[in-house]
Amino acid sequence: MTSPQASEDAETLLRIAVAAATEAGRLLASWRGDERPAVVETKSSPTDIVTEMDRRSEALITSRIRAHRPGDAVLGEEGGQTAGGPVASDSGPPGRVRWIVDPLDGTVNYLYGLHDWAVSIAAEVAGTVVAGVVEVPRHGETFTAVAGQGAWLHRGEAKVALHCSSAVSLGQALVGTGFGYNAGRRQVQGEVIAALLPYVRDIRRGGSASVDLCSVAAGRLDAFYERGLNYWDFAAGGLIAREAGATVGGLAGKTESTSMAVAAGPGLYQQLDTFLTRLNPERDAQRCQGRDA
Repeated sequence: MTSPQASEDAETLLRIAVAAATEAGRLLASWRGDERPAVVETKSSPTDIVTEMDRRSEALITSRIRAHRPGDAVLGEEGGQTAGGPVASDSGPPGRVRWIVDPLDGTVNYLYGLHDWAVSIAAEVAGTVVAGVVEVPRHGETFTAVAGQGAWLHRGEAKVALHCSSAVSLGQALVGTGFGYNAGRRQVQGEVIAALLPYVRDIRRGGSASVDLCSVAAGRLDAFYERGLNYWDFAAGGLIAREAGATVGGLAGKTESTSMAVAAGPGLYQQLDTFLTRLNPERDAQRCQGRDA
């Protein structure tokens, strides 16, 4: 059971995260889509992009976190992990908290003027995520959770408790997924979808893992799975889905990881786990025909 003091601390961390995510969301939304923001870098492949707005958002978030908690570590998608600096006596012990930041989840959506992109911030204490926020500015929605206290959707002044879908069978499930950027990985992911599609209601590919996980929490998707996510992709969204009653993990009893992340109501999770495990989806093709892997 979470102690009252731990709960209070997590709520304080959530308030810091929400304020930073809201401000970063406003910054990102200030680009109106009249022309695409410049791509400044590619990462794992030419399709895995970074824009100047990714970097500006992460710098803003980090500065806001440091203003409240200068001693904490920050793990950001663009800047990697940075340690905290000297702390004042009222800032908490150094290194007690690590912040997991995705400053712009769904960069390709953002680049093309699509609305499913988000700012994702999680606070981790002793290796466990205790608070998380996913800000989805173009939809006017903020998803939050504190460990042990449920998950919530904030829209304007309204605050709604989230509950994942329950008692949904695989055959009636709307399943979300995503694709990696490596051609060999995409080849296998296409094979997995081709095998799964006849056995589910339908498949959706939204383009932002954190939004998809919140969609599981809100019952907008019945399940979600993806290979190749990074910690910042699922740290906050995974907590939100879990606090909404979903099971979040990997395959065959593993925890969620870069290898595979799955989220669904408990019964459906088991069905999807069994189905996917048979397909051996945690692999990449050595070469994709016509392209280097």
